[in-house]
Amino acid sequence: MKAKITLLVAMMTITLTAAAMPFTDARNKAMFLSDKMAYELNLTESQFEAVYEINLDYLLNIDEESDLFGYNWQIRNRDMKQVLSEGQHSQYLTSEWFYRPFSCSAEGWTLAVNNRYSEGMNFMQQPDVFLSYKGGHNQMDTSFYADQQFDMPEQPKYLGLAD
Repeated sequence: MKAKITLLVAMMTITLTAAAMPFTDARNKAMFLSDKMAYELNLTESQFEAVYEINLDYLLNIDEESDLFGYNWQIRNRDMKQVLSEGQHSQYLTSEWFYRPFSCSAEGWTLAVNNRYSEGMNFMQQPDVFLSYKGGHNQMDTSFYADQQFDMPEQPKYLGLAD
């Protein structure tokens, strides 16, 4: 009986340590990434909230390096296509730091946008859903955002840093 309890505790510990990044870390990284996307892609408020949710869902489902560009990355890209205008989506696809949000090196993987922007530098206020949204919109066969209407910028423009 004692061996079974020890085995159960060990299995629970392994399960907990193998989980995705902590929620607070994922939320902060999603905010940082979404903030830079809002700035460079000229997102409206409604787009910004949706992009934050999409990024948070993606980050919450990364357990290991193979997850960076796997199934949840494909869902992220599917959902971004629903939220962004055609011009914004085209710019998103050509911006490696947004389209492929992580860069890998011998030291591990980090947000690619960190190579472009410093931590703590924000352009936007936290979206209304920052404290309330806990994830889960990416668990559908079709995009959660497919039937939603988003305000689009009057004229998409590039506001990012000069290359």
